Amino acid sequence: MSSETEPYTWIEQALKTIHQADWHRSVKTIQGRPGAVVYLEGKPVINFASNDYLGLAGDERLIQAAIAAVQEYGTGSTGSRLLSGHRELHRELERAIAQLKQTEDALVFSSGYLANLGTINALVGKRDLILADQYNHASLKNGAILSRATILEYPHGDMEKVKQMLEEQRTHYRRCLILTDSIFSMDGDLCPLPQLQDLAEAFGCMLLVDEAHATGVLGTSGAGCVEQMGCTGRPLIQMGTLSKAVGSLGGYVAGSADLIDFLRNRASSWIYTTGLSPADTAAAMAAIQIIQQEPQRRTQLWQNVHWLKQALIDELGLVHGTTPPSLLPSASPILCIQVSNPTTVLQLGRSLLEQGIFASAVRPPTVPTSRLRITVMATHKFAHLEQFITALRSNLQNLLP
Repeated sequence: MSSETEPYTWIEQALKTIHQADWHRSVKTIQGRPGAVVYLEGKPVINFASNDYLGLAGDERLIQAAIAAVQEYGTGSTGSRLLSGHRELHRELERAIAQLKQTEDALVFSSGYLANLGTINALVGKRDLILADQYNHASLKNGAILSRATILEYPHGDMEKVKQMLEEQRTHYRRCLILTDSIFSMDGDLCPLPQLQDLAEAFGCMLLVDEAHATGVLGTSGAGCVEQMGCTGRPLIQMGTLSKAVGSLGGYVAGSADLIDFLRNRASSWIYTTGLSPADTAAAMAAIQIIQQEPQRRTQLWQNVHWLKQALIDELGLVHGTTPPSLLPSASPILCIQVSNPTTVLQLGRSLLEQGIFASAVRPPTVPTSRLRITVMATHKFAHLEQFITALRSNLQNLLP
């Protein structure tokens, strides 16, 4: 039978290509609660692969809040919030997010991905322009594509190029939306937010900053990069997730009251999606309260980050700008060790796992270059960090030239 009568035969060949390039992915089964140590396929491993930066996903207070919400409201929201799915719990969470982010209001989506898709599509269309950092998360990239706006990517963090693009292009379009992550999830570095904000205001642009990996982590109160870089109160759109440092599930957009009211009426990924479950909503509320009341968690997280980063430099000689293996620049709990190719990073990940260290081997096409992605948690003990350095030292000596 020809390919014209067997329309799915191309999938097998595509999978072969993925395997040949060492790009194939598969899931790893984790048992038990999240934490600094988890059971991976029955074996205890130190967890350096989680975005649970404050260690809240397994916190008993979040669990009890979720149980209480299920007992009162049931397991599901049953419909979109404009129909039958809205509960007062949702509004309480939105008020808590707005308070944390120091904005007029907030809107909760069922995931961070949906928040970006719906918001971008509501704000711009085919008569508009999007300027986007080339390293933005896939949800920002795909939201931009779905909007049908003209998309121009600028080199990562290059503010001179952004200014040049705006000087050349801004007057040709009705609206302009600048999109950026605050913490870039596969590198660990930060966007130059104040400069972006200045350019947005000078050229009459909207600015959306994705705080997914910064919420609860950066800023004196855990409000994120916007707070840390002194941009609180300036006109911008803050998006984030409830699934990382907040330890639950969902996404949010925070900003002016008018923005949020507009999104309730125009963000299709909110309008046509079942509301966040009661359990996830209640767990997120409990986490935000802990973030505000227990700043020592953030303090411990950053102590762990600084110690581990210094050990990678001082003890293993990993610095930025050298031949791989090298340490990519980072100002976050995400530390990435760049290696030469996908095969090497896969082998490094497997070898570390055999020694009880669980870290993510990340390869193209997710990232431009292969790297070991290490995420630090507040609940990592000093012994965990030392064990990681010891294991990495031996594996780098064995695997890399």
